[in-house]
Amino acid sequence: MSGNPVINNFIKIIDIAPCGMNCGICQAFLRKKNKCSGCNKEGLEKLSFCLNCIIKNCENLKKTKSKFCFACEKYPCTRLKQLDKRYRTKYGMSMIENLENIKQNGIRKFVKNENTRWRCSQCGKILCVHRDYCLFCGKKR
Repeated sequence: MSGNPVINNFIKIIDIAPCGMNCGICQAFLRKKNKCSGCNKEGLEKLSFCLNCIIKNCENLKKTKSKFCFACEKYPCTRLKQLDKRYRTKYGMSMIENLENIKQNGIRKFVKNENTRWRCSQCGKILCVHRDYCLFCGKKR
């Protein structure tokens, strides 16, 4: 198991990044040391790759009402496609699929589903997308 994970038992709306990433399942968000606060939280500690994120800092995104990439005129842009491909390949999760889900069903329903989808069947804690086991109890996903 990886370090001492923070007990974060619920994914919240604010945990969903503009690109469709669920920050609540990110290893950097779940850990205690050098913890990231997530893309949407201002004024709190963020890791440099989050602060410098091309998508989060996109001028086109700032013009959208929803503040999600699906509302952008360039959706899906090259950067989002690259990120999506990496996550689909390495972690079995798609940002574009998440965005389409949010667009079609709304953010509340998406978050409700994520809280079920990413919950460990053994200990009930939130799973990490970057690991194939629960950070809390070690059960394989």
